[in-house]
Amino acid sequence: MLILASGSPRRKELLDLTGRAYRCIPSEAEEGVPEGTEPQDVPELLAVKKAEAVLASHPDDIVIGADTLVELDGQILGKPSTPPEAVEMLRRLSGNTHMVYTGVAILSAARREHFTTVTKVEFYSLTEEEIQDYVATGEPMDKAGGYGIQGKGALLVKRIHGDFYTVMGLPIGEVERHLRRFEQESPEKQ
Repeated sequence: MLILASGSPRRKELLDLTGRAYRCIPSEAEEGVPEGTEPQDVPELLAVKKAEAVLASHPDDIVIGADTLVELDGQILGKPSTPPEAVEMLRRLSGNTHMVYTGVAILSAARREHFTTVTKVEFYSLTEEEIQDYVATGEPMDKAGGYGIQGKGALLVKRIHGDFYTVMGLPIGEVERHLRRFEQESPEKQ
């Protein structure tokens, strides 16, 4: 059985596109990383941790873990915990280009694959009113970087270079190709 080690509605929506049967079991893995880890390496490390934590309880299954990170000028922008924090993040992103990294791990007892995809996202220069109105929607509060490109946050984005679904949290085209190869080459042929 395929397991998505996430409770993210966006990741579920994307995995649904494959038509594969799967279960969602959110990972309870500790999300710490070694000090000094480069921002672009963090999502893949966390994706592996998440998948390993679920695989430990489901060793006969294939587990997908994923993690997304937004980085601006070498600094990680996590999920804002308060509306003022979201406002500050959006002010920083306004008129700038930032990087979005999504790490993915696909693990079974017999096989491990993991990778990171990256997309550059450029924001329009935002007015204070645009920022306040967007934060008032509540959408930024559970999103890395304080915005959701698949929702009202799309109005903030001038252009992207890379995979749209990396920004959404699961580069599903690449995930599907890894899953196909993973299944073809797995000795148990799940």
